[in-house]
Amino acid sequence: MTHELTTQEQFDAFAAEVARELGTHCRTAELSDYARGLGRLIVDGDGRTLRLCQPDDRRPDRLKIYAALPDEAKMIAPSIGVTTRSAHHVAREITRRLLPLHAEAAQQAAELSARQEAEENGRRAVTEAVAGALPGARIVEEHRRTRIVWTHDTRPPGEHGPVQVDSVTVLVGPSGEGVRAEASGRPSSVVSMLSAFAQAAGEPAQE
Repeated sequence: MTHELTTQEQFDAFAAEVARELGTHCRTAELSDYARGLGRLIVDGDGRTLRLCQPDDRRPDRLKIYAALPDEAKMIAPSIGVTTRSAHHVAREITRRLLPLHAEAAQQAAELSARQEAEENGRRAVTEAVAGALPGARIVEEHRRTRIVWTHDTRPPGEHGPVQVDSVTVLVGPSGEGVRAEASGRPSSVVSMLSAFAQAAGEPAQE
């Protein structure tokens, strides 16, 4: 026989029973960001969080349980569906089915976070080096890329006439291992930029 949970009070009481069945110093808390129906949090002594939700009020005997992750914008939280046969049944299904998925997802999330941090650090180091060579450049962060834009108005101060601008745009790739640069402006300026680059590229490495 399943429990039909039709009010928040009933749902809260059932979630508290599930928390007691799970043990490990579990407690319940309000689930404030769930707008679809009834919901409750279970938090254990290690800080792991489960979201107990009732996604369909036409099925008050069904629960959807999510194992929360630190950043769910990067990774989908694992979940299971269970019936409200009893608090013991729900706790057993959480332990048997959801917690192993949670441990695996948490490990994957940690590895993903470490890779992204290393990638961002590599891109940041290259960006700082390029920006240091182009004083006054504007830095624009994009998705996994950084754009650096440097411009220089070549007109003498106080002189009127068409705007003459030399510019360099540098796109730094995800981990900083690849850089793409574009130069535009007066031919003499662009040629001198390319000449300086070619000279620097041909210089022997300093011991």
